[in-house]
Amino acid sequence: MFISSAFAQTTSATPGGPDLLMQALPFVVMFGLLYFIMIRPQMKRQKEHRAMIEALAKGDEIATAGGLLGKVTKLGDSYIGLEVAGGVEVQVQRSAVVQVLPKGTIK
Repeated sequence: MFISSAFAQTTSATPGGPDLLMQALPFVVMFGLLYFIMIRPQMKRQKEHRAMIEALAKGDEIATAGGLLGKVTKLGDSYIGLEVAGGVEVQVQRSAVVQVLPKGTIK
């Protein structure tokens, strides 16, 4: 017919041998880099943020994600009372706290 003879390609490697390892190696290296560049630092930041939120106490001066600066007056499980100016108190979620400021920052 059209093809006079067909030749099959032979491989000397056994299935699951070095060829499989060499094919999987780039994926393992990429996952390792992804873990150390993106996942691990994010987990570290989350752990530090959680510790900061748990350590809040009355009288701490904080900054929120919305840009409010104030002094903590009440502490609840998921909300805190925040005095922002002249006795005005608002409630914000604990997770909205971005930073605990040094004492005396807000005057």
